[in-house]
Amino acid sequence: MDLVPRLAASRLRELLSELRIVVVNGPRQCGKTTLLQSCRRFGDATFAALDDPSQLAIARDDPRTFARQQPQPVIIDEIQRAGDALVLAIKQVVDEDWRPGQFVLSGSTRFLSVPTLSESLAGRVAFVDLWPFAVAERTGGTGGFCDQVFADPASVTEPRSAWTREDYLRLICQGSYPEVLRLSSPLALRTWFRGYLDTVISHDIREFAHVTKASSIPDLIALVAARASGQLVLAQLANSLGLDAATVRSYLAYLETVFLVASAPAWSNNFSSRVTHAPKTYVTDSGLAAYLLDVDAEALRAPGHPALGGLLETFVFAELLKLTTFTQRHVTLRHYRDRDKREVDFILERRDGTVIGIEVKASATPKPDDARHLRWLRDNLGDRFRAGYVLHLGDTNLPSGDRIFFTPLSALWDHAAPAGLTPRLPD
Repeated sequence: MDLVPRLAASRLRELLSELRIVVVNGPRQCGKTTLLQSCRRFGDATFAALDDPSQLAIARDDPRTFARQQPQPVIIDEIQRAGDALVLAIKQVVDEDWRPGQFVLSGSTRFLSVPTLSESLAGRVAFVDLWPFAVAERTGGTGGFCDQVFADPASVTEPRSAWTREDYLRLICQGSYPEVLRLSSPLALRTWFRGYLDTVISHDIREFAHVTKASSIPDLIALVAARASGQLVLAQLANSLGLDAATVRSYLAYLETVFLVASAPAWSNNFSSRVTHAPKTYVTDSGLAAYLLDVDAEALRAPGHPALGGLLETFVFAELLKLTTFTQRHVTLRHYRDRDKREVDFILERRDGTVIGIEVKASATPKPDDARHLRWLRDNLGDRFRAGYVLHLGDTNLPSGDRIFFTPLSALWDHAAPAGLTPRLPD
């Protein structure tokens, strides 16, 4: 069967044609190895997976020879496992020869955040972030939401969406890891997430960090999942876990390094001195968050379920995080909150200062008042405010005012029908 086309592939090909080294960063089991294997379609290549003990031993014992393999590009999966010696050897190779397309490196930890790697390869490397599937990839969409809303805000709206509340709940609780999309058994799904979390904590984090209380990390990420719609307060987390704040801060940094959590920084402005500056932190996959909260789509069907709002916000954050990696122009993903209790769930901003505001509502029938903070933002920003969206679980694009749109959540993937959601994965 054909593989799901990854929207990051074209970016990888373009960067590899111009730069000496490209690093593909992303969580374990997101499809990095499959993407790297596809690099062989560019021509001759050497592929080495440092998950293989024999390959890892060679890379550690003789990094200079390992780095000089032919033909190029030399594709090295899980580069962080070989440590600084191999990275320094790669640096030497590309400093002697400035031809583009020499190395593609990947890792399940953030290359620039791993304490065991001191060499950043600055000036020699470009980065491609690869996350589990965006819904746009699974439905064959363009992934262009974050470009479209700036270019033509009304273009992402449709009179009606084929998606129902039930469809969204299943999507949220399933998550987006390729392997999970094969699973139909609730038991298999829970078992997979448990094993995945155990592996990342016991193997990947311990590989680069000294963790004295590893048993607290699952509890910490569960607290992140439970507090998705609010700002994390270190002192409160520390008190809940029986740890000191410095340890909690370190453990959160480790979880970010292995891509299990990510943050939306606070967006600041020059028209309010009462803005709060704390980031909002999310689990990067809504299926994993649902597992941590021990809820499924059936449970979320109950009106007013307390977990739905946070899980929906987690899902939208993860989708926007993926979509910002596909943009033609740089877009930042932030949130806004001030001490006057005004809040906008997500702010997209370009370097020219233009802004998109996004509110997320776990309702099929949002109310005009749900856009009050978007209207406040519009009135204060003037022409910098490109558009505001209230994304909801209904199927209808509701009437809106000046640059404010009430549109179904499926706008994030061009409203492509749920029938196109079955991924084409290899046996």
